[in-house]
Amino acid sequence: MGLLVATLVLAGCAQTQLAMHVAKKIGQAGAETTSGAPAPIDRSKVKVGKPYQIKGVWYYPKRQPDYDETGIASWYGEPFHGRKTANGERYDMNALTAAHKTLPLPTNVRVTNLGNGRSLMLRVNDRGPFVHGRIIDVSRRAAQLLGFQGAGTAKVRVTLEGSGDVQVAAKPATSEAERKALPALPKAGVTSQRLTPPSGAAQKSKKRASSGTGARVASRPPRRLGEGTGSLPAGVVRTAKVTPSRIFVQAGSFIKYDNANRLRARLAYLGPTKIAAVWVKEREFFRVRVGPVGSVKSADEILDSVIAKGLHDARIIVD
Repeated sequence: MGLLVATLVLAGCAQTQLAMHVAKKIGQAGAETTSGAPAPIDRSKVKVGKPYQIKGVWYYPKRQPDYDETGIASWYGEPFHGRKTANGERYDMNALTAAHKTLPLPTNVRVTNLGNGRSLMLRVNDRGPFVHGRIIDVSRRAAQLLGFQGAGTAKVRVTLEGSGDVQVAAKPATSEAERKALPALPKAGVTSQRLTPPSGAAQKSKKRASSGTGARVASRPPRRLGEGTGSLPAGVVRTAKVTPSRIFVQAGSFIKYDNANRLRARLAYLGPTKIAAVWVKEREFFRVRVGPVGSVKSADEILDSVIAKGLHDARIIVD
């Protein structure tokens, strides 16, 4: 009886953890391995998700059809391998997947390593990374193919893959007439007839079989992902010309120049601080940026200092 009660208690805890999964703290489960490029998104299963809170910070998932952002990417692997992701799939560190804080799940994005020009399409099926200054967390395989597994982080650009309507999850209603419609009649059967091979064809086939020059069928199944010599798994990687990029910490964005100028003065002690004017949807904004910064580590330190001043929307960007 005691064992039964303990089992029920553990089951209840597991359900609670599943409901609050977003931090990827779900219990260990059996790993499932997949291969190849991300499958096309089934729009009927795309979910935006409700706002959630991690370590005192609120995140607000939303549809972002024009999503295009630069910043720092990281990767996650072994500790989470086989666990459930935020949308219920199993995390496979050898698959082409990623975690994002606010994009609908699942969503396909293209991640480009701005350091080497490599780009790869990934399936976003998880939430994270819950670290200041990181815009996306990719799988170990993706980090390998993008060329930053060893470094741990990379300057990247993340864009929504496709036309942008992948966020629409509306399922068309089935009309009453369609539901009551009779099934289509079966098609007529197909007949076949064996034809006599041309003269000489049979002899050529026998010679090819005896000489061993014909195609051979593999006698063993293909290796599972992660097995073998450790070479990079196959993936569709594009390589573009690399252009110089720099790291900045963006402390804030303002409509009024005076507000931006006051913040620039407050942050001047952190390093070169500038105001960049940009137009977004026919409206001018003034962005306060610290930098350029020499490394991701330095950017992390500056970002922490800026956030400590109450500027919780500050982030690391790459230009």
